[in-house]
Amino acid sequence: MSSSATATSTRASRHRGRRRPWWRGGSSVRRWNIDLLGWALLALGAGLLGGALLGGMLGTAVLWVALLVPVVLAYRRGVPRGLLIFRPVDLLYGIVLGSILRFAQGLFSEAFGGSGALPTYPSLNGGLPAGWWVQDLLGGAIVAPVIEEFFFRGLLLIVIFTLVRRLAGSHPAAIGLGGFVGVVASTALFVLAHALTEALPAAGVVSLTLVGLVCGTLVVTTGRIWPAVLVHVVYNGSGVLLTVAGTMLA
Repeated sequence: MSSSATATSTRASRHRGRRRPWWRGGSSVRRWNIDLLGWALLALGAGLLGGALLGGMLGTAVLWVALLVPVVLAYRRGVPRGLLIFRPVDLLYGIVLGSILRFAQGLFSEAFGGSGALPTYPSLNGGLPAGWWVQDLLGGAIVAPVIEEFFFRGLLLIVIFTLVRRLAGSHPAAIGLGGFVGVVASTALFVLAHALTEALPAAGVVSLTLVGLVCGTLVVTTGRIWPAVLVHVVYNGSGVLLTVAGTMLA
């Protein structure tokens, strides 16, 4: 083969490498190394500690900022190719799977001894607490799912996936193994973080585990973050709406 043909082949190979989606490697996650995983875990620990010490909305804000810092750091190194693409079918994922997960949460609650009644806000006069829409509807149903998905699935899952895939090398099962480890590990940290910030009953642990597994699987199978974000938004949002309905009807 001539030198010009070799050079052309090399350039074409590099171009294909640059265009590969994140789950197949390529330049977009080339700088996602183990130190990034360390920074993410450190930020999670610091955010949980700071949030616990401060408490309330300020503590929540500190936790959110702590989760966002390593995400920004990671995406400055390279945005995983294809991750931020939005498709109309993502709305369908969100509505259908988010609703199913909320329905499953109700079943789990009853199975673990719950009454099956609609949840309610603690109240002296039967009305909604002041600022519920800021803290729960805006913060809990919109802001929190976006931040949590970008941290747990858009950062932790992908960096764990990438590291496992590199260790597995060219083995045919490398992608599947990376996906399995990434989904399970990110879900475990997702549930642990919630357990450290609130008192989770057994039904809550099971429900959040299922949410984490579904959202992680969506990211791995679609290569996109928005299906997981929308599932999380619908899940949290439906919980807020059920609580509002339960309070108003009580």
